[in-house]
Amino acid sequence: MSNEILVQQDGPILRVTLNRPEAGNGVSDDMAGELAGILDRAADTSQFVVLRGAGSDFCTGRWHAGGRAPEAPPEALALRRRNEVIFNCYGAFRRTPIPILGVVQGQALGFGCALAALCDITIASDAAKFQLPEMGHNIMPTMAMSALVDRVPRKALMYLVYSTAVIGAERALSCGLVSEVVPAGQLEEAVQKICAALLKAPRPATSAAKEYARVALSMDLQGAIDFARNLHATINSSSELRK
Repeated sequence: MSNEILVQQDGPILRVTLNRPEAGNGVSDDMAGELAGILDRAADTSQFVVLRGAGSDFCTGRWHAGGRAPEAPPEALALRRRNEVIFNCYGAFRRTPIPILGVVQGQALGFGCALAALCDITIASDAAKFQLPEMGHNIMPTMAMSALVDRVPRKALMYLVYSTAVIGAERALSCGLVSEVVPAGQLEEAVQKICAALLKAPRPATSAAKEYARVALSMDLQGAIDFARNLHATINSSSELRK
């Protein structure tokens, strides 16, 4: 495991920190693969994950060592294979059965904006900034859009994509990118409050709630109701909820 991602087991909490503050916590493909592996294993040891960035930013996007060297356009299959590490990282946020709490204190741009959206709960400082800048770099951003498609409304998604605007935390809240906005000086207090609530919640209930949120959106209405009925009866009958 590299020191570019710090992992601390704090009792039932897995604290994961993107650790390239000198580069705005830009994430390389290797880091994205490492992050996916961390999240895929997280449920073995932890009740939930707290994800944040070191320093003043959350994550300012993808990072390529030494910059991107000029190259001929890759073949479609080669490009698809190269991009799979990012799609797999996004998938890990959805796959892990435990909640992921994101903490955004500064910039969350591109890949960072996608990660902030993918967290199950995201607490942002009122100084946080969000952007999908890809169109401004002549990149068609369906990769990032795939992370946001079940997180934000269509109008908000298309505005973020086409305008490439940098939006503040309150606008991000209204778009559905974040769950709560607090003054910068109160960010840690807000995080601790959510952590305390998650620690009190029975693990079968937190996992089932995430499963329902992940699956029900792709169901028709009656299917979503029936799934809720079955989960409600199954999970609430568990002895783990009566401890």
